[in-house]
Amino acid sequence: MSETQITAIAEAARKASRTLAGLSSVAKAKALHDMAASLRQGGAFLKRENARDLEAARATGLSAAMIDRLTLSDAVIEGMARAIDEIAELPDPVGTITGMTRRPNGLLVGRMRIPLGVVAIIYESRPNVTADAAALCLKSGNAVILRGGSEAFNSNAAIVKLLTDSLFATGIDPAVIGFIPVTDRQAIMDMLRLEDFIDLVIPRGGEGLIRTVAENSRIPVLKHYKGVCHVFVDRQADLEKAYRITLNAKVQRPGVCNAAETLLVDAPIAGIFLPKMAELFRAHGVEMRGCSKSRAYLPDMKPATEEDWYAEFLDLIIAVKIVDNLQEAIDHIEKYGSNHTEAIITENYTRAMEFLSQVDSSTVLVNASTRFSDGGEFGLGAEVGISTSKIHAYGPMGIEDLTIQKFVCFGDGQIRQ
Repeated sequence: MSETQITAIAEAARKASRTLAGLSSVAKAKALHDMAASLRQGGAFLKRENARDLEAARATGLSAAMIDRLTLSDAVIEGMARAIDEIAELPDPVGTITGMTRRPNGLLVGRMRIPLGVVAIIYESRPNVTADAAALCLKSGNAVILRGGSEAFNSNAAIVKLLTDSLFATGIDPAVIGFIPVTDRQAIMDMLRLEDFIDLVIPRGGEGLIRTVAENSRIPVLKHYKGVCHVFVDRQADLEKAYRITLNAKVQRPGVCNAAETLLVDAPIAGIFLPKMAELFRAHGVEMRGCSKSRAYLPDMKPATEEDWYAEFLDLIIAVKIVDNLQEAIDHIEKYGSNHTEAIITENYTRAMEFLSQVDSSTVLVNASTRFSDGGEFGLGAEVGISTSKIHAYGPMGIEDLTIQKFVCFGDGQIRQ
């Protein structure tokens, strides 16, 4: 695909975004419900196209975790449709005016929430991102340009076709959902130069992809490089909670960015907690890689290397370290973490609040699994990505994070002296 063709897609999205920005909340909600219905009605078509991707993925030896993220089952399709329906019913942030104050000269000054304009999303593997991103952008008044990974090309193209056909039927310019119909990486490079048409780039995928986008983009990039998420089991933890939460954080879906990758255990309870936790992990096929102190309790554990503390395994592997106190746990997270998601298991309020205030990650939980770090679980309807860069959004990004505020002023003839 030529640079001229990529530019044409972006230019069409920019033009369509201006119309979309003025669309009423009622019209956007109807369009979204229609989009959800189109996914349900097109389920057989989606699974047929997805089967082509799955066949190619198995032939190229894609991991089981990646194939799981790629698969469009009936449940996943229904989940995509339900997420769009939920987004349709969320409050529309566009046009909301807040912070209105009257200046001494009588001028009323406030801020109005407006769409960003055109958002480009570059992502890998998970075709449900196509539907979530399109719906979130439409609800927030933004056009979107989607460039999915080669492993999900047919699935993504099928989802976009259903969604844009639905928009066309409701009279909305289908160019508000742009799709780059090639897998050539040069298309990404061409798109990253289009600062005149694209306002924000959100890359979702492996660290290599995200760094490539960040290093080559002329457009602002909202990103997170990886999810090195920690669970810290404090000396005052309820151990039954700790076993359940730690196991869920690692095994419920190990191939995603909010799965736990490192387990930190407070030294006074390590001798009680670790042996039973190891039994639970072994029963679920989890490989443990431990520090020298933890291997004193579990000699058959594989020794952890320095690289393991930085690792996003995205698999049934977890690094285990015994720490002497809460501060050592916080210091470890500061050094090795990725500002994504961390959890503390404790019954001590003071220690929980110290962890919350000192850990700088975009999501910090008390007595809950790291797997909750997700837009849907946080009531955002869905998420367009997770930001660990402190620009205008931090953590899971929903509708409001796809808007920005401009100043609006109401006067009665005032002039500046």
